[in-house]
This record gives sequence, structure tokens and C-alpha cells, in this order.
Amino acid sequence: MAEGFNRVLLLGNLGADPELKMTQGGTAVLKLRLATTERYQDKSGVWQDRTEWHSVVVWGKRAESLHKILAKGSNIFVEGSLRTSSYEDREGNKRYKTEVSANRVLLGGRGGGGGGGGGGGGGRGPSIDEDPQPSAPRAPRGGGPAPSDDGPPPDDFPVDDDLPF
Repeated sequence: MAEGFNRVLLLGNLGADPELKMTQGGTAVLKLRLATTERYQDKSGVWQDRTEWHSVVVWGKRAESLHKILAKGSNIFVEGSLRTSSYEDREGNKRYKTEVSANRVLLGGRGGGGGGGGGGGGGRGPSIDEDPQPSAPRAPRGGGPAPSDDGPPPDDFPVDDDLPF
């Protein structure tokens, strides 16, 4: 019973260009500012948008690869876990920060350009931690249905049943 579960799933747009740094040991660290927006109806029935900002950290080779292809406005899906750390500010006060430590990043379609956006969903974009599957059918650019194949998927076809969409 003492075991917990720490998992975060976010879909949104980058509000700034990614920031790549290297640790003293030579490990790449990529910092992302991710905006997620949800729509809700207030008490008077008017639709409102609520945007939340998330600090996301990606480590290692994945960080280096993502730095080359992500930019402000990129639409991404992030899977990871929450990590809280502490530090002392200039006045000597102890401060805490909570970040999402990403272990998977899926690339979405083109973002809206700014830091708002989010929402959406639907298709699954390429992942930086997967090998491309050239034999897998893809949806046409027009957004229509993917070509159907009457047979079962091949044995090496990646299946992610735990995706939220």
C-alpha cells in the first residue's frame, strides 16, 4: 500500500524556444515551457479559456535530438513524472520548483505559433524515442481516414494502448 504512482500526460504548445544546457558531466538537459489550454463554461454560460504553464525537462541524447527540431509554437505530447527540487535564492530563502521529467515526447502537428494553443488530440505524431515504421499506414494530409488494411497488424507494429486518445 505504500507504493505510489507518479505519471504526467500533457498535450500543448511550446511557449518559447527550447533551452539546451550541458551538465558538468557532459549530459544534455533541455528545458521546455509548455502551455496547455482547456475550455470551460463559467456560471453565466460564457466559454472561458484557462492556460496552465508547465516546466518540462528532457535529458541525454533525446534532449539533443529534440533541440534540433522543436521551436516556439511546436505542438507536443509529453509523458513523464513530477520532480520537485529545492534551491536557495539570492536572499538565502529556500525555494522549491516542480518540473515534469519527460521520458517520452511525441511530436504533434504544427503549433499555432504562440504560447497558447493546446487541446486538440486525435492523431499520433512521430516520437523521438521510437524508430520510424515505414510500413505503417499514415493518414493523408487532408485529415481523412488512414488507409485500411484488411489483415491484422504485423507483429512488429507498435501498439500503445495506454495513450489517452
